[in-house]
Amino acid sequence: MTRTRYGLLACFLAASLCFGGTFVAAKAGLDYLPPLLFVALRFDVGAVLLLGYVVAAYPREQWLPRTRADATGILAAGVFAIGLANAFVFVGQAGVTSGVGSVVYSLNPILTPVFAAVLLSDERLSRGKAVGMLLGFAGVALAVGVDPAALFGGGLASKAAVLAAAVSGAFGSVLVRRADASLPNAVRTAWAVPVAALLCHALSLAAGETPAAATWTPTALVALGYVGVFSTAVAFVAYFALLDEAGAIRGNLVFYVVPVVATLGGWALLGESVSASTLVGFATIAAGFAVVGHEQLAAELSRLRAVVGRTVGAARSQ
Repeated sequence: MTRTRYGLLACFLAASLCFGGTFVAAKAGLDYLPPLLFVALRFDVGAVLLLGYVVAAYPREQWLPRTRADATGILAAGVFAIGLANAFVFVGQAGVTSGVGSVVYSLNPILTPVFAAVLLSDERLSRGKAVGMLLGFAGVALAVGVDPAALFGGGLASKAAVLAAAVSGAFGSVLVRRADASLPNAVRTAWAVPVAALLCHALSLAAGETPAAATWTPTALVALGYVGVFSTAVAFVAYFALLDEAGAIRGNLVFYVVPVVATLGGWALLGESVSASTLVGFATIAAGFAVVGHEQLAAELSRLRAVVGRTVGAARSQ
């Protein structure tokens, strides 16, 4: 079912707000939980919530995948867009700041058109959209206030892990779009999250992590609760709905807003300062979105003028 513009805006805002706290919550929780075990437990929580919601909200005949496209969409989401993307993020976050991590992961929207050009016939990046995306990325760097030396300095292994997360997320989102599954979005996501959980538990075991290494403090519980409920159960349903309706290239622009949400959250909840460069960064991101959306806006205005012209012409002929 096609969503209205307001529905798409609601999905965009929900994904942005819920994903926005992920880097902060991950950084807080990693002081007490091994990274891969942390992300696996996150998906355990999200899977229970999502499967419960699907059982309660959807008829039985819509619960199971029925086609190869359904299975492909579930695996693409579970393995790449959710599982590996978040495993790499949590591993990388152990060695970089939240700001650096969010900037590196914001390469996702820039990487998406590369995969879309090869795998999708209906999504191409025009020159105007490319300029808009580069503006958005520059705005993210300004908004977060990351020193370029921090991006290109030490901790290269951790930054490489976050970059791998961006690559996996971009690739997975394009595969999900290419699969064109018939399952309802929430049902597909409810199957994909357990796939991601199993993958991350296997990676955790392979890395030698053990539950005994976890320290269950109130901070660890709050961090796990946030990423399990909001960053998983809520955010991924909204995010994949956005991919279905808006496409992978436009849908992944959500990751330009995520650092903005994280920055404003730190200001409102933690008393962190917002500098002049942060405000300039917000304005630059807005300019990037305006450039990306310019072509569609022009097309909408052209269609509106055509409708008005036909209406006026019909009225004059009567």
